[in-house]
Amino acid sequence: MAKSASFHEQLIEKLRKLLRSRQFVPGAKFLTEREIAERFDTSRPTANKALSSLVSTGLLEFRHGAGTFVRGSVLDYDLQHLVSFTEKAKAAGKKPGTQVIALQKLSAAEAPAAAQALKAASSEPLFYLERIRLADAQPVIYERRHVTARFCAGMNKAYAKGSLYDFWTTKCGLTISGADESIRAVNASPAQASALGIKPNTACLLVIATGFLEGGVPLWYEETLYRSDAYEFRNQLGGVSGPKPAQGRMR
Repeated sequence: MAKSASFHEQLIEKLRKLLRSRQFVPGAKFLTEREIAERFDTSRPTANKALSSLVSTGLLEFRHGAGTFVRGSVLDYDLQHLVSFTEKAKAAGKKPGTQVIALQKLSAAEAPAAAQALKAASSEPLFYLERIRLADAQPVIYERRHVTARFCAGMNKAYAKGSLYDFWTTKCGLTISGADESIRAVNASPAQASALGIKPNTACLLVIATGFLEGGVPLWYEETLYRSDAYEFRNQLGGVSGPKPAQGRMR
């Protein structure tokens, strides 16, 4: 069983590489179940399982009676895992980019909401980072983030232009355990709209999150705005279960 699961994961990664190679542009018809089975010397059920996995993560879409196609019109936000925007954009066939608007050091006392989320003393140094993330040169995300400085003293604008997840895990040797997020619909303010290249009051999705290192130690607090015409939030649910205590907050 373990060997079969390992091969399945390898097959999915091979198909992901095909998508990243731009051999299949957004909107193009992807390999069929039979073509995958023949190309990678596997069974059709295994090929179907790999295709289904890529559909469920939003990289492909199935059109009844037509086949499976490469998605490219919107970016996919994974509600179950922390995924680098850079990698997600590449996988969607788009060129990622970043504009760093601000990167400065300040004390937690200057950012009360972030200090509370990060459980930081008033004198604790924080990095404040403001960025616009682009896909094919189009602004799609406006991000404001505070980071506990002692965990990543070497942060600079060069690192801020790339994946923070990669910087934290590779350069800083940190282990990220996850994040607590709340997501709600908002209308973009004039300043936010200007940053994203949209009209004021355009509907967007706001993610407020606190990210954690292993052991539950807070690392970052963010308020990130996503263009609703460029992003799709997706999730995969299990079966119906018994009632559980409420986990959200009423507003």
